[in-house]
Amino acid sequence: MFSRLHPLFHLLILLILFIRTHKCFSSSSSSSSSSYSSSQTLVLPLKTRITPTDHRPTDKLHFHHNVTLTVTLTVGTPPQNISLVIDTGSELSWLRCNRSSNPNPVNNFDPTRSSSYSPVPCSSPTCRTRTRDFLIPASCDSDKLCHATLSYADASSSEGNLAAEIFHFGNSTNDSNLIFGCMGSVSGSDPEEDYKTTGLLGMNRGSLSFISQMGFPKFSYCISGTDDFPGFLLLGDSNFTWLTPLNYTPLIRISTPLPYFDRVAYTVQLTGIKVNGNLLPIPKSVLVPDHTGAGQTMVDSGTQFTFLLGPVYTALRSDFLNRTNGILTVYEDPDFVFQGTMDLCYRISPIRIRTGILHRLPTVSLVFEGAEIAVSGQPLLYRVPHLTVGNDSVYCFTFGNSDLMGMEAYVIGHHHQQNMWIEFDLQRSRIGLAPVQCDVSGQRLGIGS
Repeated sequence: MFSRLHPLFHLLILLILFIRTHKCFSSSSSSSSSSYSSSQTLVLPLKTRITPTDHRPTDKLHFHHNVTLTVTLTVGTPPQNISLVIDTGSELSWLRCNRSSNPNPVNNFDPTRSSSYSPVPCSSPTCRTRTRDFLIPASCDSDKLCHATLSYADASSSEGNLAAEIFHFGNSTNDSNLIFGCMGSVSGSDPEEDYKTTGLLGMNRGSLSFISQMGFPKFSYCISGTDDFPGFLLLGDSNFTWLTPLNYTPLIRISTPLPYFDRVAYTVQLTGIKVNGNLLPIPKSVLVPDHTGAGQTMVDSGTQFTFLLGPVYTALRSDFLNRTNGILTVYEDPDFVFQGTMDLCYRISPIRIRTGILHRLPTVSLVFEGAEIAVSGQPLLYRVPHLTVGNDSVYCFTFGNSDLMGMEAYVIGHHHQQNMWIEFDLQRSRIGLAPVQCDVSGQRLGIGS
C-alpha cells in the first residue's frame, strides 16, 4: 500500500483458503522473530475480495480499493482462523481485536481466548526501538502497554496495542511467535463496511514486518487475476527448473531520513514508460527521487492500480488517448473521476467486449533498470461498477494521477502485476520479474485447478 502516506487498510476480507507446504517449513519461536532455512518453502494460496461500491457520475470519490489480495492463517492457542490482506507496502501486521462493537465477531481475533497472547509493555525494546519507521510514533497507554496508531491515504486509521502471539502455518511444526497489532479501533471512509475488516499482513522491509520477523531471505507471489484461481504467495526460495528466468532490478536504498521517502518500502528505479514499444518523451529527472525523497517508485501488493506523478501521467494519458482514437469512445463527463484519480474513461458496449476490442489496445510497458512490466489487453481498463450509459458500460484507464491524491510517489499496484512472477530477493536487495501463467505455475506447485 502507500507506505509513506500509509496505504489503505482494506475492507472485507472473508475467505476460505487452505494452506499447503510445497517443501518442509519450520521455524523456532522467539518473542519476536523466527529462524528460517533457505531450503524450505511455504506456499499460501491467494484469494481476492471484491468490495461493492456505488459510483455515480458526479462523484469525486475518496481513494480506496475494491479488490484486495488475501490469505488465511490461524493465530493463537487454540488457533483462530484469520484472513489477512497481503501488503508489501506496510510494516506492522495487525488483527482486529475489538469484539463488542463488531456485529460479525467470527472475523475478529479474540485475545482472551488465547493462552499464548502476550501484550508488549511500552518500556520494552520492541516498543522503544523497533517502531522507529512507523509514521506515527508508538506511545504508552494508561496500562503502560505499547500503543500503535496507523493512518492511511483515505483518512482511515486503526489503532491498538502491540502484542506477541503464535501464528500457525499448516501444522504444529510451523508455529512462529510474532509481534503484531491487536487493533481495538478500525475506522474508514465506509463505516457500514468497517466491521468486515479482519486484518493485514505487513510485508515491507521494516523490522516488525512479517517477512523481517520470520527471517525469509526471499518471497514471491503470482497474481492470476481470475476468480477461479487468484494466485499464490510463496515464502522462501523459488529455484524451480520450470520457472522462466527472472529479470532483476535493484532495490533503491536511501539511508538519510527524507520527508517524502519511505525507507522500508520496496523501491525500484522507474526509467521510462513505453507505449507499443516507443518510449514516451519523459525527462529522466522526473523519474528520480528529489532532495526531499519525492518521486520514489514503490512495488505494492496492497494497492490495486498504478499511480504516476502528474507530468508522467499526463504524458501517458495523452499518448494512450491518441492511440485509442477511432477504437474506443471516450466517456465525456468532466465531473467524473474514477476513484478520485483516474480521469480517462470510455463507453464500451458488451458486444464490443465480446468481440475482442480490448486486444486492440496498445501495450503499456513500465521500464525499470534491468526489467520491465508490460501491460496489455484487459488489465489496461477497469469496468466501473454500477455505471452504464445507455447500453454501454464505462471502463477507465487503470493508471491514475498521484497528484490528485496529494501523493508524491509512483506506486505499481497489483492490477498491473497480473501473470507476473514477482520475487522479492532481500539477500541481494533486488526484485525479479518474469511473465508467467499463474494458474499453470500454481498447478506445478500443487495448488489450484
